[in-house]
Amino acid sequence: MTRPSSVTAIYPGSFDPVTLGHEDIARRTLRVVDRVVVGVAETATQAKQPTFELEDRLAMLKEVFRDEPRIECVAFSGLLVEFARERGASVVVRGLRAVSDFEYEFQMAQMNRELHPDLEFIFLTPDVQMAFLSASLVKEVSRLGGNVSRFVSPPVMRRLHARFEEER
Repeated sequence: MTRPSSVTAIYPGSFDPVTLGHEDIARRTLRVVDRVVVGVAETATQAKQPTFELEDRLAMLKEVFRDEPRIECVAFSGLLVEFARERGASVVVRGLRAVSDFEYEFQMAQMNRELHPDLEFIFLTPDVQMAFLSASLVKEVSRLGGNVSRFVSPPVMRRLHARFEEER
């Protein structure tokens, strides 16, 4: 397989909210590709009720990656493989925290490769300090009044605080 002159990767997810673990994966992906498109899924592949609206999730991502011109943040709906085609991406990157993540991600990758055989899938493990981190845990701790500033960027922390302050 010949490597294209410029390689674009899609990093899809719900990013509800974006964590430092997500940021780590996106930034480290730039070590192996030229450009990363962070794709914020309009609808989750797993049954989850989002805490933040799509526009808010997208705004948070754009804010945390504003210093990196090679990372573009956009929303998408529909099939991931179609989104990858539209963006000219040849790679999809996903983060794996645990063995349980692998089984799900492996199934998704296999299905997507059936739909788009030229698409490659790269799985990155997070920094060891972020291996336990999930957006769900961050939301739950924040919802209960805990300090999650070690797990999210300041702009995300402000939005979490504002969001859950409304509920208290």
